Amino acid sequence: MDRQKLMKLTLTAMVAAICAVGAVIKIPTFITTAALDSAPAFLSVVFLSPVLAGVAGVIGHFISALTTGFPLGPLHIIIAVEMFIVVWIFGVMHKKGMHFWKWPVALILNGVVAPLPFYFIISPAFYWTSLTSLPLATLINLVIVAVAMPVLSKVFVHKEGRIH
Repeated sequence: MDRQKLMKLTLTAMVAAICAVGAVIKIPTFITTAALDSAPAFLSVVFLSPVLAGVAGVIGHFISALTTGFPLGPLHIIIAVEMFIVVWIFGVMHKKGMHFWKWPVALILNGVVAPLPFYFIISPAFYWTSLTSLPLATLINLVIVAVAMPVLSKVFVHKEGRIH
């Protein structure tokens, strides 16, 4: 394995570990389990590819669900896939320079669209109740990212496709 690949995998593992720390910081909600597990994954788009950032988000979600006893059981697989997609889209938008639109898109996708399958799987009441807290939890995660991203962007300067 070359040095560059090893560095990317190591950074992905480190982001996943930070997601684990955020997973134990819970945001009080009515029905859903919300935590600060997604902020590191969103932030990692500065120095990881959208795919690797999404993988870190998946790991972060599973650790967050584990710390609460997997209240939705195997349905957490759906949530993990959605987390991957949302972080991936955020990362693609970041890499393409869509620095304004990535924020509302991430908020809407994660806070409103992601719980939509549970409208049909669990109940409409579950979906509407999750809308009272999930957008707020997403907003808190995104505010943390918005504050930290400019600083982190200065640390990771890209030159000729390599991280210095």
